[in-house]
Amino acid sequence: MRTPLVMGNWKLNGTKESVTALVKALLEPAAANSGVETAVCAPVIFIGMVEELTKGSALKYGSEDVDVHVSGAYTGENSPAMLREFGCTYAIVGHSERRAYHNETDAVVAAKFRAAQDAGLIPVLCIGESLEQFEAGQTTEVCATQLKAVIDACGIASFSKAVIAYEPIWAIGTGKTATPEIAQNVHAGIRKLLAEYDPAVAEGVRILYGGSCNAKTAYDLFRQPDIDGGLVGGASLKAPDFQVIIESASKTL
Repeated sequence: MRTPLVMGNWKLNGTKESVTALVKALLEPAAANSGVETAVCAPVIFIGMVEELTKGSALKYGSEDVDVHVSGAYTGENSPAMLREFGCTYAIVGHSERRAYHNETDAVVAAKFRAAQDAGLIPVLCIGESLEQFEAGQTTEVCATQLKAVIDACGIASFSKAVIAYEPIWAIGTGKTATPEIAQNVHAGIRKLLAEYDPAVAEGVRILYGGSCNAKTAYDLFRQPDIDGGLVGGASLKAPDFQVIIESASKTL
């Protein structure tokens, strides 16, 4: 059985005060819901704080991005080896905002995926379609193209040490959420594609839903057989809401 994973993506948010309060508020729910893995991905400037605040706890953490370079003359980038040294477990790669605002191609995302794994991080690969692509019925094609770029570069076995997050771009920050049925169909399609390469890897990989998952929608989403948790944006910044999402995942066990 796949262990549910509820992961917060704070994006470009937080202060020393708010990060301290939020992490402290999540320590008890992370411990109490032991059948669910709980994690937060923080802006890199706060990762050292998160490391200190989570010591000895069940709450895991990671970065919102990672560079392909370990060291060198790459001003402003985030080395996967440095992130691992600060105790990160995860690194998000290919988030729609990185693809859109930083022009990250499928090839760049695949390179970041490999770099994260080489450093001992677990990449969280984000895939998903725009509103135009969704309305044109291109969801399956878009997700397949983004997945195959990583499979071709890193091999199907790499997904045995990775997480996939399906994030319909049309549902991020818009208040829209794919229905549980729509999300389940896409997740099942992702698993089916992976199974064409390796059924065991497909069965074991966790696929999160990442399109405005919130306290009201989480339980119905997590009840679906191929949805293994959520990559949570805005709701992860509100401790009471995030606690409800963690508890929603626990109720599906």
